[in-house]
Amino acid sequence: MKRSVVLGVLIVAGALSLVFAAQQQAPKVLEVTKLKDNLFVLKGGGGNTAVFIMADGVTVVDAKNPGWGQPILDKIKELTNKPVTRLINTHTHADHVGGNVEFPATIDIVTQENTKTNMEKMVPPTGFPPYPPATANLFKDSNGKGMPKRTFKDKMTIGSGADRVDLYYFGRAHTNGDAWVLFPALRVMHAADVFSGKNIPLIDAVNGGSAVAFPNTLQKAYDTVKDVDIIITGHSTEMTRPDLKEYADFNREFLSAVSAAKKAGKTVDEVASTWKIPAKYKGYAAPMPDRLKNNVQIAYDELKAGSK
Repeated sequence: MKRSVVLGVLIVAGALSLVFAAQQQAPKVLEVTKLKDNLFVLKGGGGNTAVFIMADGVTVVDAKNPGWGQPILDKIKELTNKPVTRLINTHTHADHVGGNVEFPATIDIVTQENTKTNMEKMVPPTGFPPYPPATANLFKDSNGKGMPKRTFKDKMTIGSGADRVDLYYFGRAHTNGDAWVLFPALRVMHAADVFSGKNIPLIDAVNGGSAVAFPNTLQKAYDTVKDVDIIITGHSTEMTRPDLKEYADFNREFLSAVSAAKKAGKTVDEVASTWKIPAKYKGYAAPMPDRLKNNVQIAYDELKAGSK
């Protein structure tokens, strides 16, 4: 039995290596969305990347998958001749930090403090597509290049005036270190994977994510940051502040439904196989079965722990 398990693991690892190698060889194409004269979103290759052009340099938010750091830098050169001076990572996942190691070693890299701890370990989350093999020891293999140089706990302000950037942490959700990045002068905020799109969220309990805290974290962001017109999502199109409120309500209703099902004695499998997106949330993506089951299980585990 053990030999079969080991063989299976090796086969899966080999297959993932081939898939990742194929992805690395494919053309790395970035789609550019202009939000403001000095703010762009680069889509493709992982999480949505923001490019904020300031008076004397460029702030980048998230660096996509391994191998995409240089394409990001090349694309930025098409947008401005100013140097990249800062990289902000919204959380630990490989599709947001993988390109870090390709950025110049001189730049300032900033994350929430829990994200730095998570990046030191780079533990793959459960219930997700597997990490590419190259991310297992990403920052160890680079001798620490690409790791954060500064961290914050709840809030940090960088720069001033038109170049000001505010970083917030509103609590556990996708992970335990999700940074929200606000560009006050532009009334734009990057929410990353706390609001990846109108869908069932990814919840990474391995890296501190929480199904129970998720709706409260979204609500806190909505209540705290009010002067926002555009929200950059983690993997979808841009949203608005009313969309954020709706997403908080959506996640709260999901948690309430799961809590009621648990009290009624239903199993995780029963909930995962029967729960449907409420009709009023028209346009939300149909839930991926594995992700839905993962979130229900996490909620069950948290609710059980909370009842002790």
